[in-house]
Amino acid sequence: MKKLLLILPLLFLSNCSGNDRINNCNFLIDVGVNHTVNLNLSSNFPLGTITGVVLIQNQGLAGIYVINVGNDTYRAWDAADPNHAQQSCSFLQLDGVDVTCGCEDENKYNLFTGQSYDGQLPCGLKEYRVTPSGSNSFVISN
Repeated sequence: MKKLLLILPLLFLSNCSGNDRINNCNFLIDVGVNHTVNLNLSSNFPLGTITGVVLIQNQGLAGIYVINVGNDTYRAWDAADPNHAQQSCSFLQLDGVDVTCGCEDENKYNLFTGQSYDGQLPCGLKEYRVTPSGSNSFVISN
């Protein structure tokens, strides 16, 4: 009976996988974000239309992309590629409603969903919370 009690925990430990997909999504560190977006500012006019995108610099890790997804709803994503260590090339370049990593892997994501197109990447874009704050503004935070 004692042998069984010793073997049972070993079986549980040996069944743990070393390539857990959740653990692969830790390239982006958490930084405090609390930024108000005023839709009346000319720099934010693109957000007045569906599919309009604005890059807010000096926020998040590499800036924050904000997209109007319709019905006065906005989504905010970090502009750093979450699928590899941060480098100068890992800034995501905007192309319509898509963003693409400048590194060799050229990972491509959709700003409506935050997911990659090929579905093979373990991590989606890092999303920030968007909260309405008055009739013409909202707050991006985490």
